[in-house]
Amino acid sequence: MRDETEFWELVDATREAAGGDPEEQADLLVERLVRLDPEAVLDFARHFEARYDRAYTWDLWAAARILLGEAGDDAFDSFRCWLIGQGREVYEAAVRDPDALAGLLDDFDEELDGDGEELGYAADEAYERLTGTVAPDLDVPPAPPEPRGTPVDLADDRALAERLPRLWERFGG
Repeated sequence: MRDETEFWELVDATREAAGGDPEEQADLLVERLVRLDPEAVLDFARHFEARYDRAYTWDLWAAARILLGEAGDDAFDSFRCWLIGQGREVYEAAVRDPDALAGLLDDFDEELDGDGEELGYAADEAYERLTGTVAPDLDVPPAPPEPRGTPVDLADDRALAERLPRLWERFGG
């Protein structure tokens, strides 16, 4: 799975098969990954980690706060995993312009959507099932210590509405 296209095909196939349920998608992802060799699973993990780190931005954190109504570190971590689980089109558009999520999401059920924590563990679980050992270090550059972009006060509704007006209008307050 050295190829990014294969990574996204696997993400898309499992999302569609799970009907958009992130927990079910994570289970299906593990089942698909255990059919691969361990090195391909690590390749998948590297692709996932690189996208997870790329989504570490203030604007996406603001989007998570608007959609989830909360903005803690754990909620944002889970949101970034969920965002990857939405597939290449949604992920890439949201990374470029988080406000675009207003038009990309059909709806957003905060009970079901926005929490993809289990997706973040799928490759580790598959690797452990295949090898009986914990996945080695992926040798992926570390995430930046702070989100990229211009900081925003996540507790300030007015600042969020100004930063992401379309998303705020549709899902905020």
